[in-house]
This record gives sequence, C-alpha cells and structure tokens, in this order.
Amino acid sequence: MLKYDLVVIGGGPAGMAAALKAKECGVNKIIILERAATLGGILEQCIHAGFGLHYFGEELSGPEYAYRFIKQLRETDIEVKTDTMVTDIKTGNIVIATNSADGVLEIGATAIVLAMGCRERPRGALDIPGSRASGIMTAGTAQKYVNINGYMPGKKIVILGSGDIGLIMARRMTLEGAKVETVCELMPYSGGLQRNIVQCLEDMGIPLRLSCTVIKTHGIERLEGVTIANVDKNRKPIAGTEEYIECDTLLLSVGLIPENELTRSAGIMIDPITNGAIVDEYRQTSRPGIFACGNVLQVHDLVDYVTAESQLAGEGAAKYILSKGKGKGKSTKYISVRPQGGVRYTVPQNISCNTDSDVKIYFRVRDVYRNAKITVTSADKVIYSKKKPKLAPGEMENILIKVDDIKNLDKKELIVKVEV
Repeated sequence: MLKYDLVVIGGGPAGMAAALKAKECGVNKIIILERAATLGGILEQCIHAGFGLHYFGEELSGPEYAYRFIKQLRETDIEVKTDTMVTDIKTGNIVIATNSADGVLEIGATAIVLAMGCRERPRGALDIPGSRASGIMTAGTAQKYVNINGYMPGKKIVILGSGDIGLIMARRMTLEGAKVETVCELMPYSGGLQRNIVQCLEDMGIPLRLSCTVIKTHGIERLEGVTIANVDKNRKPIAGTEEYIECDTLLLSVGLIPENELTRSAGIMIDPITNGAIVDEYRQTSRPGIFACGNVLQVHDLVDYVTAESQLAGEGAAKYILSKGKGKGKSTKYISVRPQGGVRYTVPQNISCNTDSDVKIYFRVRDVYRNAKITVTSADKVIYSKKKPKLAPGEMENILIKVDDIKNLDKKELIVKVEV
C-alpha cells in the first residue's frame, strides 16, 4: 500500500488550490489523482475571459488561470497522477484508484480532499418528448467541440436554460457565425450572472425568454426544430402559447450536478439542497479526515470563489494531518447554520464552537429580491445585518461572521434569512 499524508481527488482548480495550501501549511507527502489526461478541469475548455478578477486582480482566460496553479504545482514536490480514476474510499481513509500504468492502486491517507467537480444535467433528466435526433447536447459538450476540437455543432441554435455556460455559449456560437434564435428559461429569472446576461445576450442581440421551455423536439436523424411554450407559476406549459422554431441544434444549460458518487459510497452526509457534503467552516465532512471543496460541494459562480474555498479545505486538512489525525471528530461541538425564509441553503452548515477565525458563510436565495435585508440571528440576537439593492438565485452571496460573535453565542444556532 502507498502511504501519503494527503490525497486530493480531482486536479481541477479546487484540487490544485487545496493541495498547494496544504503544502504551504507544512504537509509533506501530497498526491493529486485526476481522471483526465491533464490538470485544470473544466478551465481547459473555457477560453473566454473573466477569470481571476477577484483572486489575481486581473482578467484571465480559463486556461491561463489554470496554468498559474499548474506552474505553482511544478515548483513543489506534490505528486500528480493523471488518467487515474478513483473507484472507492474505504474505512481508514484508504483510496482505491486505477490507471493503465499502475493497475489498481491502494493508497492510505491521513486526510483526503474531495474535489471532483460537477457534471451537466443531461437531456434524459428533462423528459422532453421527441426522438433521439443528433444535434441535442449540453452546452458544455458544445463548448468542448468548438474550443478544443474545432467542430461547429450546428448553424441555427436554440438554448434551453440560462445558466452561465448556456449564456457563454450563446455568445460563442454567435461569434463563430451561427444564429442563436433564442434562449429559453423555465424560471421567471435567469440562472446566470448579470454580467453574462449583458455581455453574452444583450450585447449580441440574442433574445432571452423567461417562463418559457421546450416542450417537443422535431426530427428523426437530425434535429429539425423545437416547439417552445410559456409556462405558468407551476412551471406547466400554457395551452395556446406554443411556437415552432426551426433549428438544427438544441443546447441544454439546465443545471449542474456535483459528482458525489464517491462521497455517498463513503457514507458521508449529503445536503439535499446543494447535493454536496455537509461541512464545517474548514470544509470537513461528517467523516473525520475527509474534506470537500469546489463544485463537488456547491456549484459556484466564479472560479475565484472555488479557489478561496479550496484553500480553506487545504488548510483544514493540514491542521488535521499535523495534529496526527486527532482533528475535529464526532466529539466536536458545532453551531448549526440554518437557512430560513428566502435563503435556500448555506455553506458551511456547521461551525465549530472553538473555531479560531472569522467564518464566511456562502448562500443563495430562492427568488429575486430588491432592497432586501440579509440578517443572521441567534436566539433573537442579531449578529449580522446588511441591506442589498438586489438578490438573485443566479448570484452566490456571502457574509462574514466575526469569531468573537461566534464564541459569544448563547444558543448554538445561527439563522440566515432575507427580510423584504
């Protein structure tokens, strides 16, 4: 059996940031296991600009952002195994992995960081009537075809869903000479960042139709068109609003699913809203010594936020390792962080009572709110209060809770809510 202090599963921006932070904190033997042929994760195909504004203070493309961390890795003794698939995490933090060069690997770890990222929700999850014609794919698949392989998926495009990948691909396809007929969004608000709505749709003259969805696809071998319709408040198609649009390609941008099959098989508690692990302020899961970060924990808007969160996980793993595995376990007392009212979820879901630093709580709201107040309370005592001109589900929010406020709580519970 191979022995390492820290095993990082995933070599995307989350995994690299966690490994580098752990190394910086004094961890010696670290290995990154990545199932793809290269490091960088999804950033390799995100050739558009907009990355690094928060973390580096300058605008970078996805590959440029990834390369900065790859370069840092090369300057350390952190080991990397690409083309390596992790298949199981056994009791005692034993990682089972496989690749063509080594066969089956058994790796013992003091701590593990889960950084597997997420995948797109496919057509099969949508129950759209129609044949299995070619030309129907996720926006991320189209992005890989165009940016990595140099293939154009089609010439007349309809996009279902206004997530950030869908918005970015609307612009990309337009720049490549295709005609994007429309972007349909089931909800009454967009699921993407406001800057992407402006830069990718409004600046390109592409219409965004809210409360609208695709109800049927047409074509046998190749997509020939789609029927769209408006939906009511229960998201059901409204009779009489059907409209046929001729197109040869339907791109789906209908949500991301965290890759948590390993997490579940390891017996780690999952938040039903985020579909990621339930974690504390250092992103330690319900299983001591296993940490989670990045899109496998919660779907982020910006890679800069992924980096910041992953550094927390790396620091938490380092503290666990350097205390010889006697880190925060089941005996640790926690403060519960609960969403209420207009708040859909929070990360972290728990905060250690003896935490030694300020804690940033990330959350998303359920609806669009204007001139709303974000409050954090404990036993009717207001810990935090701030008014914001606009809150939207497509924009991740965060608030900073001071360590002194956490330690002086009478009740071991924090409630995060939106007051309109």
